[in-house]
Amino acid sequence: MSSFKHKLKFILSALKGQDKQFTSGSINRAILLLSIPMIAEMLMESLFAVVDVFFVSKVGIEAVATVGLTESVLMIIYSVAIGISMAMTAVVARRIGEKNPEKAAQVVFQGLILAGALGLVLGVSGFVYGDEILRLMGAEESLIQSSGWYTKIMFASNTSIILLFVINGVFRGAGDASIAMRSLWLANGINIVLDPLLILGWGPIPEMGVAGAAIATTIGRSTGVIYQVYHLFNGSSVIKLSLKFLKIRWETVREILTLSVGGMGQFLVETASWIFLVRVMSMFGASALAGYTIAFRVIVFTILPSWGMANAAATLVGQNLGANRPDRAEASVWIAAKWNMIFLGSISVLFIILAKHVLTIFIQEPEALCTGVEALRIICIGYIFFAYGMVISQSFNGAGDTRTPLLINMAVFWVLQIPLAYFLAVTLNWEARGVFISIALCHSIHALVCMYIFRKGKWKTVKV
Repeated sequence: MSSFKHKLKFILSALKGQDKQFTSGSINRAILLLSIPMIAEMLMESLFAVVDVFFVSKVGIEAVATVGLTESVLMIIYSVAIGISMAMTAVVARRIGEKNPEKAAQVVFQGLILAGALGLVLGVSGFVYGDEILRLMGAEESLIQSSGWYTKIMFASNTSIILLFVINGVFRGAGDASIAMRSLWLANGINIVLDPLLILGWGPIPEMGVAGAAIATTIGRSTGVIYQVYHLFNGSSVIKLSLKFLKIRWETVREILTLSVGGMGQFLVETASWIFLVRVMSMFGASALAGYTIAFRVIVFTILPSWGMANAAATLVGQNLGANRPDRAEASVWIAAKWNMIFLGSISVLFIILAKHVLTIFIQEPEALCTGVEALRIICIGYIFFAYGMVISQSFNGAGDTRTPLLINMAVFWVLQIPLAYFLAVTLNWEARGVFISIALCHSIHALVCMYIFRKGKWKTVKV
């Protein structure tokens, strides 16, 4: 009983963010202290993804297909957000490791200026050309007419999307993972509550269909950003912004943008590959695309918590390099990767056995269900390798080496995955199965390449 109370006390301490010392002591303890709130944060994000597609699926196959097409393009926006977020995590972690939080705060304000400006430009452009984006992705006119507003609204919310990612990157780099967790719990909690009300309608609230999902998401994320900004200025975070930092330093903005380019490039490369895969899937009909979209959402449900552990490793790498402890940084990565492999390996076994039971919750249409089951089972085969790949790739970023994972992504996801997916799906006529095989195989190769290069240790000498 005392052991249970001790574990519960430790978990509550991690969720509250009471311990912020990560450059000394037990590495396992440091990983757990950072991972618990980060995993909890990502669990809420993944829960939202599943709840969202559950209610959208009630609208119809075209609504689900619209979400799939829109999100494949929104991945570009997420790439921009994640790129800047990576830069902020690396720089903030390094400054905190050096015991220089004021210098970290100066950089943070410049990052917020950059994120806000990019979000505004991308948001306006996406709203104006939302219908054209869907046409470019191969959507039929009936789908655009019935669900086009979903795409417009989602793009209009780009500023809140980017700021939410970037500020949480700041908190993670500072070791304030609990604040990042609470901001995402608030944002996605509001999404989950508003989803059924706005999508299906209730009482005086009209039924808005798939557009309601976009409105719920926008309200939730915007609220999360307000919560984040409050903590940056009220002194409860390790990073404390004040009026003295409210000055644009163009040289710092340029440095952040330069560091962000590698991170943006990584996800843009992977996103471009993802868009191509969705485009190939659209060749096999709306049902196949819907099944793939739902399977992908379920996969996200398990992958996002794993990103929590990967983000924890990135923070430990940055802070320990700042504290001039590169060996501790490296050991943290291998330990985090091992725990991630155990987690994802267990999940893959469950999904291979229970794929049909899981997906039946979200969709009953036979063709879509069949495609989704096949996607889930085949893609999950690569989970064990993927566990190492995601942790090590993030660790490069935590060190400020965003160029190495960019080059790896280009080689694996463009040079290999794109032609392989088309060859298997179209040339060999394996259709959707060919796409799924290419995903599992290429993510496994990606992990092996990351492991090989990480062992060489050049990331330890990167200056940020």
